[in-house]
Amino acid sequence: MKNVLGIDIGGTKIRFAVIGADGTFIYDEKISTKFPLYPYLENQILSILQQFPDIDSIGIGTHGFVDPVKGSIIFSTDALPGWTGTELKQQLERATGKLVEVENDANCAALAEAKFGAAKGLGRVVCLTLGTGLGGGIVWDGKLLSGGPHGGAAELGHMTLYPGGALCACGRKGCNEQYVSGTGLRRIIHEAGLAVEPEQLFEMAQHDEQATKLVDVFTRDLAIVISSLQAVFDMDAVVIGGGVCESADLWMPNLHRHLAELLLNPVEVKIAEFGNEAGVLGAALLVQENNA
Repeated sequence: MKNVLGIDIGGTKIRFAVIGADGTFIYDEKISTKFPLYPYLENQILSILQQFPDIDSIGIGTHGFVDPVKGSIIFSTDALPGWTGTELKQQLERATGKLVEVENDANCAALAEAKFGAAKGLGRVVCLTLGTGLGGGIVWDGKLLSGGPHGGAAELGHMTLYPGGALCACGRKGCNEQYVSGTGLRRIIHEAGLAVEPEQLFEMAQHDEQATKLVDVFTRDLAIVISSLQAVFDMDAVVIGGGVCESADLWMPNLHRHLAELLLNPVEVKIAEFGNEAGVLGAALLVQENNA
């Protein structure tokens, strides 16, 4: 792999990294997401290409449902307004003259963890990113399970956990990500009348009965999600990433207790190794994977 520009597009930040053939980060920058996102993104990329003319190709991980063959955005929530329908690969290849590959951001993170991170060497891996939402990625015998006729493969955050439950950004009710994510935690904390952040809740649960009950609900919901996924994929391991994992040592014992009650067979649960670097690294790996 020659020098690749990896890009991770989120609702508030965009991360750019020029990654060398040996996997080292030559350049790394975060900027605020601004709208309309295109042509803002194109202008930023062209500026980086001027600084690094030896960039061979561009890999992009983005929020939303993605057609990885056409490199287009089939659907995006209001986290990226106006993004739905963007022909990203086509437009950027025309603007830059470089090969461009596009995937869902959680899929990119899953690829990085399966190839070089917590799940290296394993065949069937499910990755869950517990951040603002709940991202999902599945690596099956070394290959990403993605795409589909509507770009919705591996959108694990939008499986229904509680029918008729909390309203999701996708327009439906009761999705996994409304319970198993930073946003979901903030909602249940608010509904309980507490004025703390999720990481503070986990600390409180060490000595406060109400906080302990909320953490127990959160970890049981996460265990149900993992158990349901095991019934479909019978994976070797689950890799959990995202901001909520920064407090994993405080809630992981609870999760294992619930998993022991719910799983058909034991499954290894690992914390992601790459953290916030997984998205851009996986985006860069896309180019290698799709053009091997």
